[in-house]
Amino acid sequence: SDLAAGSVAAFQRWQEITPKLNYPGREEGHFLRDLHDPRNHKTLPPPSQVIQTDIAILGSGVAGLTAAWKLKKLGKTDMLMIDGPQPHGNAAGGAFGDLEYPTGAHYLPLPSPESVHVREILADLGIIQKDALGERPYYDERFVLHAPEERLLYKGQWQEGFMPTDGVPQWEIDEHTRFFAEVERLRQTHGADGRRVFVFPTVMSSEDPLWQALDRITLKQWLEQNGYRSPTLHWYLNYCCRDDYGTRYDQVSAWAGLHYYCSRWGQAANASGGTWLTWPGGLQPLVNGIERASGIKRMAGTVLSLKTTADGVEALCFKLEGGKASTYLVRARKAICAMPVYVAARVVENIAAYGFDPAKHIPEYAPWMVANFLLKRFPHELHQGEHSPPLSWDNVVYSEPGLGYVVSTHQDIRVQPPEKTVFSAYIALSHLTPLRARRWMVSAKPEELLALAIADLKTSYGDKFGACVERVDITLRGHAMAAPLPNFRANAGMKALREADGPILFAHADLSGFSVFEEAAWW
Repeated sequence: SDLAAGSVAAFQRWQEITPKLNYPGREEGHFLRDLHDPRNHKTLPPPSQVIQTDIAILGSGVAGLTAAWKLKKLGKTDMLMIDGPQPHGNAAGGAFGDLEYPTGAHYLPLPSPESVHVREILADLGIIQKDALGERPYYDERFVLHAPEERLLYKGQWQEGFMPTDGVPQWEIDEHTRFFAEVERLRQTHGADGRRVFVFPTVMSSEDPLWQALDRITLKQWLEQNGYRSPTLHWYLNYCCRDDYGTRYDQVSAWAGLHYYCSRWGQAANASGGTWLTWPGGLQPLVNGIERASGIKRMAGTVLSLKTTADGVEALCFKLEGGKASTYLVRARKAICAMPVYVAARVVENIAAYGFDPAKHIPEYAPWMVANFLLKRFPHELHQGEHSPPLSWDNVVYSEPGLGYVVSTHQDIRVQPPEKTVFSAYIALSHLTPLRARRWMVSAKPEELLALAIADLKTSYGDKFGACVERVDITLRGHAMAAPLPNFRANAGMKALREADGPILFAHADLSGFSVFEEAAWW
């Protein structure tokens, strides 16, 4: 039949699309692994130069860049940043021509009143235009997410928002209402020590044992203990944990799962409360702005080892060009180690001396995959009921392991919107253990990666979606983010690194136990 011939042709078109695969840090990681394997007889060339600076910032993600910004504010200018394997880390973006897209983090919630450190940065960059420390700051409209914001493909039709409601029985709707009323109550709850229970930065949260007990169970256990049985509520909260932490709700600490909702209540004079700030390139334009404001000098390279010396610190760094390594030394009075903790554990000489035991204190890391589809045109919308919303910024399918797709041109405010667009599909490989997921990511063929990346888009648009696709760029992050599993807040090694005060200081979202901008910026 014509239909069968058409679907075969559509399938063949898919076969012709070869995605470009990006594995940030993989080449450096494999080089280091081979270097330490005695069977390879690999050696490093001696350092080609020695660079002197006052403060070395080792890592160029949000933690490193915000540290540079803060130091500039304090009048420090003699600083040098070593990029690490990927400039800007999890905040990095990319572009197809003039169409930008995220390869990691893609939004920032309106900062709540306690997040003074975030508000100060946003005000300095002109993103907050008035009343930065007030209850309702005024934001630059260009970066406030505009409608339509979110939709969900549920039971064959698009509906507004991510919580399933169409055709859901009343008893489930009542549970949804009860859960959000509880969130509202918890937002305003203080512990016996007078602190709010859930706050960004997390170190300001209450340490009252009554509330710390939430960190000993999973979010799913908390729901069950509190009589929440609604399958749609369970799906929704599992989706949110996978979206924020790359980890399922039956593994995430209840404290972390509730923190997701209860800490985010920032308001704006010119937007609805709890909305997002976003850019076509995800957080890349934001970190570009922070970098410019900091005036930091950057160097390509990855730190191999970091040690204290009589005069301060010394970092041995290497660069790979065409698989060939060169090395250089950085000597400084102080170093800020702004890299993931599993990397710092290998790089910092005798990290155990800080009270950090790598065997006990390194967190589990969740892998992550972002696929950016350059589309020649917007695909034809399907599954439209009488009240269905149009294409939105974030579009989610009621399934797993996909997390739906974001339309990167959603915030494009040109009078004549572009004909082409980029859809960014997010996939948390939470249906596998992190180790199995990492092994699969490395061994999977490009077409297998594409099949997983495209799953939600095919469900949304059918086989005809293939005809719209011009290019695909897939970024795979094997250790994308620390997973906040039960007892993560009681990690004594992380506490030791947070409190370290000497020639080497530590700065990374890992120190808080999960990967969000507000935490990375705090350290």
